[in-house]
Amino acid sequence: MSVKITSEYIELLNKAVARELQVSVQYFLQHAKIEKIMRKVKAENILLDPTTYDQIGQILKKLAIEEMKHAGAIVERIYYLGGEATTKAFKPKIGENMQEFMQYGFEAEEEALELYREIIREAGKFGDYDTKELFRKIYREEEEHLYTFQEYLTINISEPEETAPKSEWREVFDNDYFALLNKALASELSAIIQYITQHEKASAINFRKKETPLEVITNSNKAQVISDMLKKIFMQEMDHYEKIAERIYMLDGECTLDPDPLPKVGESVEEILKLGHQAEDEAIVLYRKIITEATKKGDITTKKMFEEILMEEEEHYWMFDDYL
Repeated sequence: MSVKITSEYIELLNKAVARELQVSVQYFLQHAKIEKIMRKVKAENILLDPTTYDQIGQILKKLAIEEMKHAGAIVERIYYLGGEATTKAFKPKIGENMQEFMQYGFEAEEEALELYREIIREAGKFGDYDTKELFRKIYREEEEHLYTFQEYLTINISEPEETAPKSEWREVFDNDYFALLNKALASELSAIIQYITQHEKASAINFRKKETPLEVITNSNKAQVISDMLKKIFMQEMDHYEKIAERIYMLDGECTLDPDPLPKVGESVEEILKLGHQAEDEAIVLYRKIITEATKKGDITTKKMFEEILMEEEEHYWMFDDYL
């Protein structure tokens, strides 16, 4: 161990992980909700207002991805230091309109900067210079995020109006249907957190040991191969999460904020593979059920979306299966 640390120090770093996961989910769901809001806006200029929402939506998506990268980098450092990374996020705040999106983002970034100043101070006390430098870099990026939200705090654009009556074709989308779609959303969030944490753990020094001549020659081992595979799968799960959230909001539902089941990381490469295999198996069963229900309701758009997602989930299943 290059640095001697305490459990309290790891707990402090895990607060940063929980915060990064929180805002990543927050910004992703706000980005997804914008499409719904745009359709309810009575624009003075039919071209300008949707363009404004599109622009801010892209900003939120960009920030969400950056925050998830921060979470991954911090998780990697925690494992390097011999700690265990959390898979629990602080509770996101979504909001109902653009002003609330910007205000909640601004508040979240202010809280982050305060926490990261504390971590930078503590890292200096421990002589943990790599962690200190990591958080100085993240701090600079979070400060940029803060200024971005600050620029839009006083934004003045048309807000949604509930003027149009609910269409008859949407009456079939009842609470049970939204609960089913939200199971898929919660499953995707669980997979995202699980796979990014496993990816970083599989990259940790304890997993990088070379034990055979072939591993020495190729400068790789099974853990590194699995780590690379997890990164690819994780990116696809992020895409699934975004699509499902957008569909829920489009149908006038509300998105769940919590992962379900709770993400599980595992203590070895074999456990990582088994847990991934199990998660994909459960997702496939769930998504087949959603496709059946969507077909019954004549919701062809949702049916086609989940058919495409299901194909990728089956690919993930076989990727894990190949190594078991």
